[in-house]
Amino acid sequence: MGCKNLKNNYVVHWSIEYNAFIAETSELAGFMVDGETYIEAVQNVQIAMDGWIETAQVMERAIPAARGKLVYA
Repeated sequence: MGCKNLKNNYVVHWSIEYNAFIAETSELAGFMVDGETYIEAVQNVQIAMDGWIETAQVMERAIPAARGKLVYA
C-alpha cells in the first residue's frame, strides 16, 4: 500500500540538541525523522512514512487514518 495516498500531517522544527531539522507527526506512533536541511527533513518524511506503513502491515497492526490536523495528547 505505501503511504503515498495518505495525507498525514507533520511538523518540522529545528533542534538545537541534535543540530538538525526534525520532522514528526502525532498520527504515527514513534514517527520522527531528521535532516541537515529543512528540505532534507521533508524528503525523509515520505521515505520514513512508507517504512512505517510497511512495518505496520507486516506486524498486522492498524494503520491510523489521517486526522486532517495535528493533535498532540
